Amino acid sequence: MKYKKKTTGFWTAVPPWFLIGATIVLLPLFTLMTVENINRNRENSLQLLVEKGAALIRSFEAGTRTGLMGDHFSGEHLQKLLSETAMQEDIVYLAVVDTNGIILAHNSMSRIGYPYGTELDLEKLSRSPNVNHRIIETAEKEKVFEVFSKFAPTGTHMREPNALRMFRQLCRPHMRNWRDIGMSNFIIFIGLDMKSVEEAGREDIRRAVLMAGILLLIGLTGIILLFITHNYRETKVSLSRVEAFSDNLVENMPIGLIAIDSHKRIASFNHLAESFFIHLNEANIGKDVAEIIPRELWQLIESPDIQKGIVEKEIDCSVNDGRTIPLEVTSTLLNDKDDNFLGYLILFKDMSEIKSLKKIVARSQRLASVGRLAAGVAHEIRNPLSSIKGFATYFKERYHNFSEDKQMAEIMIQEVDRLNRVVSQLLEFAKPIKVSAKPVDIRKLLEDSLKLIEKQIQEKNIKIETDFSVEVEKAFIDSDKINQVLLNLYLNAIDAMKDGGTISVLLRTHEWKKGIEIVIQDTGSGIDEKDLPNIFDPYFTTKSTGTGIGLAIVHNIIEAHNGEIKVESHPGKGTKFIVYLSDLSRVENET
Repeated sequence: MKYKKKTTGFWTAVPPWFLIGATIVLLPLFTLMTVENINRNRENSLQLLVEKGAALIRSFEAGTRTGLMGDHFSGEHLQKLLSETAMQEDIVYLAVVDTNGIILAHNSMSRIGYPYGTELDLEKLSRSPNVNHRIIETAEKEKVFEVFSKFAPTGTHMREPNALRMFRQLCRPHMRNWRDIGMSNFIIFIGLDMKSVEEAGREDIRRAVLMAGILLLIGLTGIILLFITHNYRETKVSLSRVEAFSDNLVENMPIGLIAIDSHKRIASFNHLAESFFIHLNEANIGKDVAEIIPRELWQLIESPDIQKGIVEKEIDCSVNDGRTIPLEVTSTLLNDKDDNFLGYLILFKDMSEIKSLKKIVARSQRLASVGRLAAGVAHEIRNPLSSIKGFATYFKERYHNFSEDKQMAEIMIQEVDRLNRVVSQLLEFAKPIKVSAKPVDIRKLLEDSLKLIEKQIQEKNIKIETDFSVEVEKAFIDSDKINQVLLNLYLNAIDAMKDGGTISVLLRTHEWKKGIEIVIQDTGSGIDEKDLPNIFDPYFTTKSTGTGIGLAIVHNIIEAHNGEIKVESHPGKGTKFIVYLSDLSRVENET
């Protein structure tokens, strides 16, 4: 039977602590990666600015050097070259400074003659071929990437007076001491606009953060999927084990189980239930319950009381072999964990054995009461019987010459003896049986017991068949008492076969209990079905000359051996007695 399973959301399947833990582990990792990526991009951008500044410096040097090769390159030409170079979009300023920090050339003429870069070691910079850089902030609070290096427009092949004249001409309108300018090392400063770099940096940060977020989400999703996959596998394995256990439990439970869906159709059942009802099989799953099982059983689910809870009832129900057996039935509703109605459940148990045990207990209690009564009655009868026998013996001797009186006295004595035997049997039945158990060769006991009836079976032309082939160790029993049981059963079998027949004696071990079974079967007249429940009751007999006490004593002896005796009989086909004897040595050791 299939039930609709309530699904659980993806995120609710993952415990919150797991999400928090995974985030704590992954977040620092991706944060570090993001920061490193941003720093690397920034360094690359700055390196590009340095390379760009260096290229501009070399380009400006080359232009200046070319101009100085001629005699007509003046300060005006240098200013024009400087201004045109500084007019490029990302150049903020361009300045040439001497080692004293005085601006000799600038794209803004008003800055010539003013100090610049005095916080640097200009003398050292003028001697170094390296290109340096720094980030400064202007008066307008804007960041400028400044590239500076040694400025060497002249060489050994050029005339220094041209360069000197050029710088003096350029500085003359702006400096009082322009005549003091002499040939020295120069430093060139190029200020580059960082807006594009900063914008690119901000874009890189956005991209890096977005990528880190995506990677973090992918990482979390991957870990969660691994967790869910692992849990799914573990759950599947556990579910398989639970299903195997529950299926095995349901199949092997000692009570019948039938599940019925909400439309009153057969949904499921176990092996025991299938063995009870011929139509309960896999081919009929899904069919209406009224067509499959007897009405006495399924009508319990229509009881109004089932809505209140469990309905329990004992019913008599027909089963596969045509028998009507008592069943203890329990029916209830089937609901899921959300209390949604799924169907009905019927559990039933065969009460035949229990009822039989109840009858045995009631019979034992009844026999115990009868035994106590019989003991008292027998004691009271024996004393008068002794007196009657004494008087009868006296009259027999006194009137021995009178044949009629003597014969009457003899009859009185015989009847008193018969009554005395009955009373003795009654006392034997009433008193508790004491078992003196010891190891006995059960095969030899059976063989010896059959020798006691050789004369009777020969007279009635009865055949004996035995099977003692089973391997049985010595039985721990009271041989005298068991011999009394066997002899009583043999004599009953002989009495049941007036015209000859066969007595079969079988020795075997019990199928599942520790002990042995002795089977005595005859081909006699059998016992009526209505008499079977009473054959072990005292004074119940179907014989005209029987006392009805023999089988009652047999029953008591077997019970004293912690055993059982059962009878199977069919009129005209014979009777079978099955005597089970347990291992009395184990019982004594336990006690």
